[in-house]
Amino acid sequence: MQSATRSLPAFSTSIVVHGVVLLALAVLKYDLLPNVPDVIVETLFSEERDQEHFAKELEEQTEISETQNFNAGGVVSTTIGGAGSIQVAKTNIEASESLQEPEVEVNISDVNLPGQEFLGEDLGVGEVNGEVGAVVEGYGAALSRITQELIRLMRDQKVLVVWLFDESESMKDDQKEIATEFHKVYEELGIQQSSDEGLKKKGEVLTTSILGFGNTIHVLTPQPTGDVKKIQQAIHRIGIDRSGNENMCQSIAAALDQFTPLARKQKRQLILVVVSDESPTDNAQIEQAIVRVKKAAAPIYILGREAIFGYPFARLRWKDPVYGLNHWVRIDRGPETAYPECLQYDGMHARWDSFSSGFGPYAHVRLAKHSGGIFFMLPGEEEALDGPGAHEDRRFAALAMKEYEPLLLARREYAQQVLSSPFRTVISNIIARLNPNKYPQIPRNDPKLNIQRHHYSIEPAKFRGQAREAGQRTVRAMALLSEAIALLDKNDPLRAGEDSQRWRANFDLIRAQCYAYRVRLFQFLLVLDQHAVDFPKPKGAKTNRWHFNRSRQMRTPNEAQYKRVQAQFKTKKKRDVFLEALKAQQTRATQLYELVVSEHPGTPWARRANWELKAGYGMSVHEGFHDPRYRDVGTRIKVPKF
Repeated sequence: MQSATRSLPAFSTSIVVHGVVLLALAVLKYDLLPNVPDVIVETLFSEERDQEHFAKELEEQTEISETQNFNAGGVVSTTIGGAGSIQVAKTNIEASESLQEPEVEVNISDVNLPGQEFLGEDLGVGEVNGEVGAVVEGYGAALSRITQELIRLMRDQKVLVVWLFDESESMKDDQKEIATEFHKVYEELGIQQSSDEGLKKKGEVLTTSILGFGNTIHVLTPQPTGDVKKIQQAIHRIGIDRSGNENMCQSIAAALDQFTPLARKQKRQLILVVVSDESPTDNAQIEQAIVRVKKAAAPIYILGREAIFGYPFARLRWKDPVYGLNHWVRIDRGPETAYPECLQYDGMHARWDSFSSGFGPYAHVRLAKHSGGIFFMLPGEEEALDGPGAHEDRRFAALAMKEYEPLLLARREYAQQVLSSPFRTVISNIIARLNPNKYPQIPRNDPKLNIQRHHYSIEPAKFRGQAREAGQRTVRAMALLSEAIALLDKNDPLRAGEDSQRWRANFDLIRAQCYAYRVRLFQFLLVLDQHAVDFPKPKGAKTNRWHFNRSRQMRTPNEAQYKRVQAQFKTKKKRDVFLEALKAQQTRATQLYELVVSEHPGTPWARRANWELKAGYGMSVHEGFHDPRYRDVGTRIKVPKF
């Protein structure tokens, strides 16, 4: 052990020294403690308005309704969707600013989001004013509201409803609940029909077909029926698609091809109801789907979950029934906008959280809105949802979120708006540059930003190799964050001219995160260095890994660490000066997070900032056990695709 650790000082010194140099450069080049700008309270409303003006929340329905309230069209949601285009400054961009690759690597060209290859794929139509949506507490409330919509339509003509159920494994419980509640649709309809002379004369005014979809579509009731038992039985027969694909757009096209001629022949209004807890795999075809449903005059009602805040993915916990091991399966659950507007990076690796955005997935809400239907968002607890933010309150006040609604523009139009604004372009370029994930809506990714390993070896030689790679990636990431901070600080004056509160919030949170993540990365270098030097013997009999985790406890370099830095750089700078620079950066990060909380209260931005503050900026290391049976994933252990 002693011989192994003797070779570490050079590596440790190199890592710490690189980190210190980056911090020193940052301190020299940028003011680490500028005055926090005064908070300017603005409002978009010219007069006081009651919350009812913006929202109508649906309460849980446990009994069959004996009366009906009719609404002319869809009810405005509690913050689902966008209300039209927000005015932005239309200025030409002479040169797009983006993060450059640090000198430790080759230079990377400027990044624009999205690339031309993505713009060419989307030939979408322009925005239509208005919102269509509703937040509901459960499927019972959603079915009651759908019944109201059906009765409203049936006063004019008979209706054919085609239900499309997502066949992913994560939807089985939802399907059972809907099948149990489905009788309410026909019973409420029967009550209304018995008291409405116009509906009495139309006979069987409502027929239903059940379809399942995943990679392909499966028709479970080829002949539409009004028999509730047959409908419930069909829902119970929905299979599980193991492909992991939810090709909603293709399935809608197939359903229109099959049922549009039948609906016209029977002189029925065709309606589609989609039940899915994920964004569609084929969301690039969303504009074609909108064209199809408009042509068929078939409104689409979607029952789904909220999007993850500025992030495409969520994690569902699944326990292997044979070995009893927990696995975390990634699913598509967002984002709420055409392209992500938040960092995909958490300072150590790709994001791994489930914070709610307060809005539905972009593809779902846009499709429902432009078809004339409704997106029903089910914000209730999901037991299997995992990661930071998964089990926090997933509801936001409607009035607080009104100014933060995403624009439901076609992706091409959205991208043009971003590129027309230097302020938004800088934000989007930073998101693209600091992106560890492969995601079609961001034209590049950088896997080297995945710095922290889940497990580090307890064998000295293996640990040294892992630590060396992690240290090199850390130094590189700190350089990228420093460049991002420089761009954000340079463009801070443009913030005052940004009309959108949403984009202001994006800017505020990303800047706070970049400062905080740079601090945490240096903390990681210090902990990594000290652990490599000390390399204590594990205490637990089953210990087979070292784990590095976030901590509120900040580490300061001890005398021995700082002497290694002095020896390497031949500097006489006092240790107190160095520690003061570290403290200044931490203070700046805290100030910026607090600014997010104060300027954007009651929003996902404030919630994320509070979580970051509580998590702290430090790092710690502890011993642990990693079950070796996880090596069998993909062979003996088959993890399902949800």
